[in-house]
Amino acid sequence: MLTLWIKALHIVLVVSWFAGLFYLPRIFVNLAMVPGPGAERDRLLLMARKLYRFVAPIAVLAIAAGIWLWLGAGIGRGAGWMNAKLAVVAALVAYHVVCGRILGAFERGQMARPHVWFRWFNEIPVLLLLAAVTLVVLKPF
Repeated sequence: MLTLWIKALHIVLVVSWFAGLFYLPRIFVNLAMVPGPGAERDRLLLMARKLYRFVAPIAVLAIAAGIWLWLGAGIGRGAGWMNAKLAVVAALVAYHVVCGRILGAFERGQMARPHVWFRWFNEIPVLLLLAAVTLVVLKPF
């Protein structure tokens, strides 16, 4: 019964983490479109900073719950699909870290990428979500 509660918690945490990682790059798109310093840029930076700080602990809790399910409950232990899913999680963590670095560059006024780049960058978590869900549901190997 505890495993089901942890699994439900893991799903909610992962959904919340992805929600943040879907929205944060959209803020970057808007930041890249703001011509220079001003109230709009300050507001967008504040939103991005708060979102990043809010989502970071959720990511840690999602990973912790996932580790409990994997090692504690033995879900997917030794399975090929789980190894692939762990690679997807590692890629998601890397994406999250890159988002933090991009935010820092925006805060320092050192981000020169155009908004179109961020529109493409925003699609990465969609692909990672698709890969993770496919691996967990279909267990292809």
